[in-house]
Amino acid sequence: MARGGRAVRTVRSHILITGASSGLGAGMARAFAARGRHLALCARRLELLKELRDELIEGYPDIRVAIGALDVNDHPRVPEVFAALRDELGGIDRVIVNAGVGKGTSIGSGRVWANKATIETNLVSALVQLEAAVEIFRDAGGGHLVLVSSVLGTKGVPGVKAAYSASKAGLTSLGQSLAAEHRGGPLAVTTLRTGYIESEITAKAASTPLMVSTEVGVRAMVSAIEREPAFATVPPWPWRPLVAAVAVLPPWLASRIGYQ
Repeated sequence: MARGGRAVRTVRSHILITGASSGLGAGMARAFAARGRHLALCARRLELLKELRDELIEGYPDIRVAIGALDVNDHPRVPEVFAALRDELGGIDRVIVNAGVGKGTSIGSGRVWANKATIETNLVSALVQLEAAVEIFRDAGGGHLVLVSSVLGTKGVPGVKAAYSASKAGLTSLGQSLAAEHRGGPLAVTTLRTGYIESEITAKAASTPLMVSTEVGVRAMVSAIEREPAFATVPPWPWRPLVAAVAVLPPWLASRIGYQ
């Protein structure tokens, strides 16, 4: 539909967020609560989710907040928790696949478990979440699926970020595939390529002037999510032009301009 020559944006009122107990997940929960949205929040740390739920309900008494303990690497539990939260909230029309880890080491260092855990959580478990979300949206006749990827998925990154970069490249590819498959259909798909935003994942990263606060980063993410583009780089500055440049540079040179 259009009004005054402009498309009327769909308001997604029931939003599920994974990895919601802290960092970007909790930040998005607060931002959407301020907009009056009902929330389904899941993460491994149930106590933190309970604290967040109480905070949100106290601050925004008109919204409903459902929570569920979920380790996304426990694959059989993912569709069960998604379905339970949907039933408790009375429906889900947006799922934000946000849960992820940033551990990793140089390949060949002998710590294969760290790289394996990163790829399993960020890519394999994300795929399981996508399957569960698409099933919910198929039953509901539509919805909005959001994949939280990273600018580090644009180009292979040498050293300790190699596996992380690979996992996010895979996630971005999944998002692009889904967006193409459902183009023009009732399922909207958005892939967010996030820059350096303060969070638990970036807490141990080297200091860089490209890092923005959680508040600034979340504001950019939520703004992009609400527009529902197929693809968005956030924050747009300086990451949109920087990523465009990195895409044509060899990995060793990309890492020298502050990309790693």
